[in-house]
Amino acid sequence: MSPAAVVRRLGAAVCGAALLAGCSQTVAGHGTVSALPSAGAPKASTTATTPATPTGSPAAPGTSGPEQLPITFAGCGSLFDSSAVPVPDALQGKITFGCGTIKVPLDYADPGGQQLSIELVKVHDTDNGTPLGSLLVNPGGPGGSGFELALGLTGQLSPSLLARFDLVGFDPRGVGLSSPVRCLSDAQKDRINAASPDVLTTAGFAAAKDLAKQTAEACSTKYGPALAQYNTVNTARDMDQIRKAVGEEKMNYLGFSYGTELGSIYAHLFPDRIRVAVLDGAVDPLTTGIASWAAQLAGFESAFDQFAADCLKRSPCKTLGNPRDVVYAIARTAAAHPLSTSDAGETRQVTRSLVLTGVLEALYARSEWPTLGAALLAARTGDGSGLLKLADSYNQRYGGRYSNIMEANTAISCNDEKPGPTDEAIRTTARAWAKTYPMFGTWSAISLFGCQQWQPQRTPVPLPTAATPVKVLVIGNLHDPATPYQGAVDLAKTMGNAELLSWDGEGHTSYLQGSSCVDNYVNAYLLRQKLPPPDTTCPR
Repeated sequence: MSPAAVVRRLGAAVCGAALLAGCSQTVAGHGTVSALPSAGAPKASTTATTPATPTGSPAAPGTSGPEQLPITFAGCGSLFDSSAVPVPDALQGKITFGCGTIKVPLDYADPGGQQLSIELVKVHDTDNGTPLGSLLVNPGGPGGSGFELALGLTGQLSPSLLARFDLVGFDPRGVGLSSPVRCLSDAQKDRINAASPDVLTTAGFAAAKDLAKQTAEACSTKYGPALAQYNTVNTARDMDQIRKAVGEEKMNYLGFSYGTELGSIYAHLFPDRIRVAVLDGAVDPLTTGIASWAAQLAGFESAFDQFAADCLKRSPCKTLGNPRDVVYAIARTAAAHPLSTSDAGETRQVTRSLVLTGVLEALYARSEWPTLGAALLAARTGDGSGLLKLADSYNQRYGGRYSNIMEANTAISCNDEKPGPTDEAIRTTARAWAKTYPMFGTWSAISLFGCQQWQPQRTPVPLPTAATPVKVLVIGNLHDPATPYQGAVDLAKTMGNAELLSWDGEGHTSYLQGSSCVDNYVNAYLLRQKLPPPDTTCPR
């Protein structure tokens, strides 16, 4: 999975709150990585469906939290096929995998009450003789699987890191293997993802509002007051319980996309427990809600123009002519008559929403541009197979089954935000977006309904000031569509004790994207706490 493969959903799912920074299983927007190397889906924990009464009160910085028993890592055979995990040649026969579960309070104000299960995986190099501890990783989201990310990173991280760190991934509360939030059937998700209401019309506005209401009611009915406890502040507290469980005094952390928000909130709550923290593809702490989504839309419109300019230089993509006009035409056709596919056994049709979801998915990583070009060439002749595959990757639909990223992303995103927006704000925003963001604006306005009717007990994330004993390393990609560069600038300033590393790159996030400049600086920081020189920008 792209480390940053998820930063809040945009448009594709009416139940979603905002944009996923690439729900594709790619690593930090820099090409594909096998996220969970097994033929079947992993077994999910089923705890935490019993309602509990939430408080919504965040922990004060420095609060120690409840006691935590040491974790026991055992075999992972029931969860994934370890032989399918990509391992560098230099580490063949040296890598072991361990899986384990810890319990954390549903509500930290009631530590002895209902508990959630958090699933962890540990990647260990048997030659690790001078350990620096565990390196905890998160790919983004909300809703991305850190469990899967750790497996994917095994084949991507420098062996020098695995020689000093145990790589530890976890599925955050409500995600994947960790007491997952599940409110919708696969058939319901198919309908939601295909739905293409035009919110600029009276009928479309009502239809989008109703779809979001269905999701909100389904989740509230199943989970009751407990639903409010799936939020970023509580997940940051869970991270400190993980630190205790693996026996570390200090936290080593690598977070991508939404994982930067999670890491910065951890640093805010527990500043004295940071040894090193890399925050790559920063969520802007100074913009929320509509303003944040608008910044992402601007980023994706720009990213499409970068794709289009590249397309016109390459065969066969350049035979499209004007790629933007081609997408407009395909979307108009799909709105009137959804496209068929050439895939045997596929009964779904490709609606306007699925067309735009597929286009959006390919903009997270330059490596996906040829795939997008081929998909558009086929769609222009009526075959929507390529765009549907891209859309399924974004929505995490594999073999006809969905992960729970839709529900997890909605729950965490909405619980992190204040209630809203109003109907009038949605109408005004939709009209503005339709003019300002011609490709994705009207379609994306569907997402504005995602949190409007969600349960009202919210825990907005605090401003992540953090007086850490060492500087945090924040990384910003100058051309990042999902987490625009200004977010990295703002996060570094807001945290107070942080260094900003910039990259003149394309796609989402920077580390492990092919820049040896970025990679070398990050590795030196993780291993030796050595920061890059101030105001460093790595070249493309």
